[in-house]
Amino acid sequence: MAPYPDYPVPVNESHRLRELERYGLDQGSDDPQYCRILELTADLLEMPIGLVSLVDERCQRFLCRHGLEVRSTPREMAFCAHAIAAVEAPFVIEDAREDPRFANNPLVLGPPYIRFYAGMPLCTHRGYNLGTLCVIDTEPRQFSQQQRHRLAEMTALLMREIEWRHQSRLCPLTGLHRRDSFFELAEKEFRRARENHWPLALLSFDLDNFRQINMRWGHAAGDQVLIDLVALCQSLLDEDDLMARIYDEEFSLLIVGKDDAEAMALAELVRHSATEMHGIFSTSEYRVCLSGGISSIASNDSCFEDLFGRAEQALMLAKNNGRNQIARLLAQ
Repeated sequence: MAPYPDYPVPVNESHRLRELERYGLDQGSDDPQYCRILELTADLLEMPIGLVSLVDERCQRFLCRHGLEVRSTPREMAFCAHAIAAVEAPFVIEDAREDPRFANNPLVLGPPYIRFYAGMPLCTHRGYNLGTLCVIDTEPRQFSQQQRHRLAEMTALLMREIEWRHQSRLCPLTGLHRRDSFFELAEKEFRRARENHWPLALLSFDLDNFRQINMRWGHAAGDQVLIDLVALCQSLLDEDDLMARIYDEEFSLLIVGKDDAEAMALAELVRHSATEMHGIFSTSEYRVCLSGGISSIASNDSCFEDLFGRAEQALMLAKNNGRNQIARLLAQ
């Protein structure tokens, strides 16, 4: 057990960790743009050390570093672990030796001999703190309101860059993950479900006769149908579920933590709710109909692609059986 108090854990921790994973920031280490913002922050605030930290389940890792060589520290040592759970932002420690939470911390007693710390959470548009933009000094110091404001402004600038990078991985029309990034994240969910013996299901579905919409009302109308359908689906999903646009009018929905009956009920709710959509068809008898295929993780699945392939087969069954229905396929 560490000789210093445990770090606080955010109340939304499990959702926060998934959000961190889904932002894919492990691929952006030492990114020149991120590093430039960090260097400007350290220079502006006249601090010898600056970090862009990401607080993972067991450690904090540094997306960018200024004035420090290490790439990560255990989470129990991380000042940033306190910053992401703090009520007030920025989180400021003027002299770590005088604070019982940090007085016995190895990073205070030994290199880099932290005395002063100020960290501003990297908060996503959904309200999850991924980590911090922080500055550190080896001498105690005060932090003025002007300096706090500057740190907040630089953090906002950094988050705009992070959000822009994140959005570039998504479908520009629907805001959903594309096939490649979806498969990457879904494989992680598959491994997590397998290790923890959690239920996991996949629904693959597409719009019946979608091309008729484009031909009759135009492509702008077709795009609006996709946008409305995605908004509808997301209103029905739980926080950890993951939706993606796989092809033009085909979507995948990874259903996390629901057993077979619950997953099937959600699939039918999506299908039925789609038929109730009005929007551009409020003066028409046309109704959106979906065909879907669903399957759940099985003991003989070796990877997510096994589950995906089975859901695709189930989707073909639904189409061949007359459409506007959900077909379920069990593992052999």
